[in-house]
Amino acid sequence: MSIERVLPAARYSEAVIVNGLIFCAGMVPDSKSDDATLQTEDVLAQIDALLAQCGSDKTRLVDATIYLADMADYAAMNLAWDNWVAPGCAPARATVAAKLADPKWKVEIKIVAAQ
Repeated sequence: MSIERVLPAARYSEAVIVNGLIFCAGMVPDSKSDDATLQTEDVLAQIDALLAQCGSDKTRLVDATIYLADMADYAAMNLAWDNWVAPGCAPARATVAAKLADPKWKVEIKIVAAQ
């Protein structure tokens, strides 16, 4: 079994590919001043780019875990998510409240996709 690490750093890799599955690190927004919808759109754009780099795309999503700093942002996050997810290709998904590493982040998303 081969393991490919994509954009590895000392502490983590942006993605790890094993047995045709892509495990992406939790992705956070670049902008800390935007609302939850814009932060989610930013994260989803980053996911698109990372999946492309790994030879995949959002139609091959298998699983998603979405962390929200405040569950009051659930509808705002879903606005961006629903506009992004490919019709008929929604992954298994969980959304949970979590204290994120930076208090200005409203959302963090971790996904698994098929290559």
